[in-house]
Amino acid sequence: MATQADPAARRRLAVAVKDALRELNIQLSLLNRRFGGRVEVRDADWTCLDLINRRGSISPSALARLTGLHPATLTGILDRLQKGGWIVRERDPESGDRRAVTLRAVRERNAELFQVFSGMNQRMDEVLERYSDAELEVIADFLRRTGTAGSDSADELGS
Repeated sequence: MATQADPAARRRLAVAVKDALRELNIQLSLLNRRFGGRVEVRDADWTCLDLINRRGSISPSALARLTGLHPATLTGILDRLQKGGWIVRERDPESGDRRAVTLRAVRERNAELFQVFSGMNQRMDEVLERYSDAELEVIADFLRRTGTAGSDSADELGS
């Protein structure tokens, strides 16, 4: 843990980081809402689709645990994603239960997602060019740890 000579200055910096994270959360929420409007995917639907894309094939029950969504709510989301051609439900070959399914993203549709996010990706590339490799390592570590803190806090609230 880093030590600081001036605790008041440290507190001010910590508040500035937390405020910046709150602003980032707001801006990303607004971006996701507009993105969702462009590809006709609701906010919660987009979160589920992104998780399926990032995690690979996953069971509906595992997705429900990850998202904290009620199974009935998740069923509606999955129905919309499947109807929109974003995911497929496939029989789970690992399960002895013939009713068991896994969810798989239709990766061929990802090009549409990348196109809509191309402006943000380009802007992020421009932002990242300003940092050294060592600084990018620190930023990536900070973001991973922040993600873990968020996940842990969500789990705590879900209990």
